[in-house]
Amino acid sequence: MSGGGERGYASATGSGSESRPRDDIDRRRRTSPPPGWRRPSRRRVRAIRDRLRELYGRRRNDPHGDPVHELVLTILSQNTSDGNRDVAYRRLRDRFASWAAIRDAPAEEVIEAIRPGGLANTKGPRIQAVLAELGDEADLDWLRTAPREEAVGYLTSLPGVGRKTAACVMIFALDRPEVPVDTHVHRVGGRLGLFPPAISLEGAHDEMLAITDRGDAYELHMNLIEHGRRICRPRPRCGECALARMCVALRAGLVEPAA
Repeated sequence: MSGGGERGYASATGSGSESRPRDDIDRRRRTSPPPGWRRPSRRRVRAIRDRLRELYGRRRNDPHGDPVHELVLTILSQNTSDGNRDVAYRRLRDRFASWAAIRDAPAEEVIEAIRPGGLANTKGPRIQAVLAELGDEADLDWLRTAPREEAVGYLTSLPGVGRKTAACVMIFALDRPEVPVDTHVHRVGGRLGLFPPAISLEGAHDEMLAITDRGDAYELHMNLIEHGRRICRPRPRCGECALARMCVALRAGLVEPAA
């Protein structure tokens, strides 16, 4: 079961568009915004998309087609860097011959394998519990054609799996449009006024889906992360930011730019 843990490692077998249901974001169930809040227009969201595209390029998704791999990979990514995640994932795959072997191994062996990813004492048992829920075949290929609410509902019913993890499985493995909201997307999107102030990560997922064109989900997710890493940090570099004139938080004096 050797192989890398990075996204895109697996072949996209059976992931052609002919087998994938259409996800109409405009018809998805939406959460109710707080009183006085107005969602940004699609025109504004597209303007932000275009500015980010000028900075970081037009991103194209390359789904690898393996939702079980993505599920485990994303659990390992929680509260750690991508590099540490990938080291932990490679060690896990190299040490065990199958998902069943990971599921049935002594917990301490799984914990030791993934220790470089951090929080191993939590993530190891969580991965084993998830694999136990998936059964002997550990097959999630049915997610390709399942209604979105059914697919996301099932994923979030698994032990320790939240909306971000479910969204990563849907978009990175299957190219079903989602906008995973991590700390970068939450910080940058909040400052740009893409969702209400102080909204939870869970709520931000719904807001991003409500305002994002279907074909832009992957690109907007990736470019918001890139902008959060380079410019819109916890202490933002507003003087270097090409989106400064579009920033709601900067205009309102809600951020303290870095010197």
